Amino acid sequence: MQFEPVIGLEIHAQLQTQTKIFCGCSARFGAAPNSQVCPVCLGLPGALPVLNRRAVDYAIKAAVALGCDVQRESIFARKNYFYPDLPKGYQISQYERPLALGGGLEVSTKFIRLTRIHMEEDAGKSLHEGFYDSDRRTYLDFNRSGVPLIEIVSEPDMRSADEASQFFSRLRSILVWIGVNDGNMEEGSLRCDANVSVRPAGEPRFGTKTEVKNVNSFRYLQKAIEYEIDRQIDVLESGGRVVQETRLWDSSTGRTTSMRSKEEAHDYRYFPEPDLPPLVIDAARVDTVRETMPELPEARRQRFVAAYAIPDYDAGVLTQSAALAEYFEAVARASGNAKAASNWVMGELLRTMKERDVDVAGVPLTPDALAGLIQLVDQGTISSSVAKDVFAKMYESGRSAAAIVQADGLAQTSDEGALLAIVQDVLAQNPDAIAQVRAGRNNAFGFLVGQAMKASRGKANPKIINELLKKALA
Repeated sequence: MQFEPVIGLEIHAQLQTQTKIFCGCSARFGAAPNSQVCPVCLGLPGALPVLNRRAVDYAIKAAVALGCDVQRESIFARKNYFYPDLPKGYQISQYERPLALGGGLEVSTKFIRLTRIHMEEDAGKSLHEGFYDSDRRTYLDFNRSGVPLIEIVSEPDMRSADEASQFFSRLRSILVWIGVNDGNMEEGSLRCDANVSVRPAGEPRFGTKTEVKNVNSFRYLQKAIEYEIDRQIDVLESGGRVVQETRLWDSSTGRTTSMRSKEEAHDYRYFPEPDLPPLVIDAARVDTVRETMPELPEARRQRFVAAYAIPDYDAGVLTQSAALAEYFEAVARASGNAKAASNWVMGELLRTMKERDVDVAGVPLTPDALAGLIQLVDQGTISSSVAKDVFAKMYESGRSAAAIVQADGLAQTSDEGALLAIVQDVLAQNPDAIAQVRAGRNNAFGFLVGQAMKASRGKANPKIINELLKKALA
């Protein structure tokens, strides 16, 4: 029997505010344990929450970017459950009336719908390792308690692990692009739960789902979903029944393991938060937030294709982040050659960034400096091969391309007399290649061009070398 997977995602994104959602404590990551807490985020009796306005604006911003319908009135609720790192025994969240409804993202020409976006507070963090008695005790750090979150819930529209991974990746890029989340999954500021079920192909009803909790990378999400799909199919094919439960992904074993039976909404005993009034958001506030929005990745990709006549693939790579897109556009404008700018940014620049493990902010080469290098190639001052060496020296030293070319004597030679002597010498040394060219083997001609360029130490004008070779072999 053929089975079809059905997948939905729940993504928790910390909002990049300086303070927590209901108090003035710092939301900065990495501080000494339990140094950023107060009676409100510790849930002490009598401490009253006050909603962070910037957190609301960031949540609206995310909702607008994802095409959601921001609700005029939403309500905070108490989600009652007990974990050691949730000191007051409930989490302030939104349930029946969330911040935003609908929206979605297109992934590989398929539109994945969103169900809702709601706001909530994060819990603290349980530390299970790194202490001399970790085998006996759990340590608690409440710094994260009260950090503002949005939970983005998708419809069960995905039908493969790869589709889910692409959706999560695309969503992350948008949240980072608009500046509401830093995208740092290792630090836990972006986390994903996957709801996975399988059903016989063609069956309209959904199967029993399991939830895989807190997966913190695209690769692990894909592997966890793939494992869970295979596990559920094996259970059904052996005559068993899939149990609705919450499971954890273990990257060391490549397996999911049972954590607890899956809770339903009634298990949490939701009721309206008595200390917070309804959150009322009028159209003017949404419009104000919308005005602060940057050009979104898809719109910028389309504009790059139209304005700079670059392929759709190039535009997709160049809009992986807002910073990269801005860097490319600055190079394209300064150089006057958008396609060359695209090639250099996608090629040498991204390769060097990967080798050095830096982002665009850490690149020492300014857009104007790279544009200057491109212009030297376009003017015929240096060849493309020499330009790569110049790029490396620019990246290391911070000097301009023109300064390096002048100091190192790298300017391209276009003197036909000097180049003719090189061509004649190359032909004299390669009679076999001459015979192959005359026999119609074009790759032999390329070999001769390469030998001439090598003999000139990359300084020869390749166009003139080609012309002189063709004349000599005619």
